[in-house]
Amino acid sequence: MTATRVRILVGLLAIAAVAAGAWWWMTRNQESTDDAQVDGGVTPIAARVGGTVIAVPIVDNQQVDEGTVLVEIDKRDFEIALERARAELADAEASAAEARAGLPITATSAASQVTTAKGSVEQATSEAAAAGQAIEAARARLVTARARQKEALARAEKSAKDVERFKPLLAKDEIAQQQFDAAVAAANADAAAAESAAAQVVEAELEVRVAESRLVQARARVQQASAELDEAETGPEQVKATRARVAAAEARVMQARANVKQAEMNLEYATLRAPVKGTVSKKSVEVGQLIQPGQALMAIIPLDRVWITANFKETQVEHIRPGQRVTIRADAYSSKTFNGKVESIAAATGARFSLLPPDNSTGNFVKVVQRIPVRISLDEGQDPEHLLRPGMSVVPTVHTN
Repeated sequence: MTATRVRILVGLLAIAAVAAGAWWWMTRNQESTDDAQVDGGVTPIAARVGGTVIAVPIVDNQQVDEGTVLVEIDKRDFEIALERARAELADAEASAAEARAGLPITATSAASQVTTAKGSVEQATSEAAAAGQAIEAARARLVTARARQKEALARAEKSAKDVERFKPLLAKDEIAQQQFDAAVAAANADAAAAESAAAQVVEAELEVRVAESRLVQARARVQQASAELDEAETGPEQVKATRARVAAAEARVMQARANVKQAEMNLEYATLRAPVKGTVSKKSVEVGQLIQPGQALMAIIPLDRVWITANFKETQVEHIRPGQRVTIRADAYSSKTFNGKVESIAAATGARFSLLPPDNSTGNFVKVVQRIPVRISLDEGQDPEHLLRPGMSVVPTVHTN
């Protein structure tokens, strides 16, 4: 009896040893962890414009394709804003066209005014110079006329005195009548010459006054022409001002176009569409609700783009490398196995990303085995029914051989 029990015990021990050896042989190139879960992207859907919701054609947990209408907001206010922006754009474009049309006219007019004003200055200056020369000539003639007048007056006075001296001599018959008559004739001629010289002096004085008047007028024209030239030379500044008005008008056009674009975008934003294909979750919007810009309305989970985040102990990652084959068992589907591969290994342990990362340089140190997140991607076609949902617990096994 004792020998039989011994043989049975030895047999059981042998079987256990063989099983243990087989299990070790099969698992010696594998690393597994139950600290793993399904991860996936969460696309939040928020309103970009505010308004009253008039339609919500989807429900929670509904599968939607990219571009599916999720929420519709009352568009009337945005349509009115768009029409107003387009009207302002048309007005700005008209103003800019008018400003551009006036620019060449202003430039041409300014150049023409400068040329005309310079010509007027040159002409007035020439006239003033001629008037100055005329005054000099008239004054010279006046001096000559006055000199001649003095000479004529002197001769007339001498001739008159000669006549007075000859009168008593003629009465005494001391001179001939012919000599007296000659003296009278000479006196009359000298008197006439004196009168003519006086008239020439008056004429010369009048000529001087006329020349002086012309000079004053010429100088006034020079001043006027110079003022017109100064005004005309402001033409480039006027052109610059016109160009500045054109630039300002074109800037208003650009601003109006931006307003139109913004109004068009706001009108487009009144209809919220799914940015990705996925499942609607956490819907919090209803018809008739007044929503604000930035308000969260729902989320979309793209179930065709999930992955596994496995937190392996630091003692397990020695032989784990990207590209290695992985088998995955989900707690929710224990009879089903999914295949994948190691995509990447995190650059730091999970503790380093916590709100308060550990600082072993202070206080008492207690060594804790750290865990390193490993991202595992599913092979294509492994989950066509989208059974794996973010947050599910899974057990991945990495084949390191």
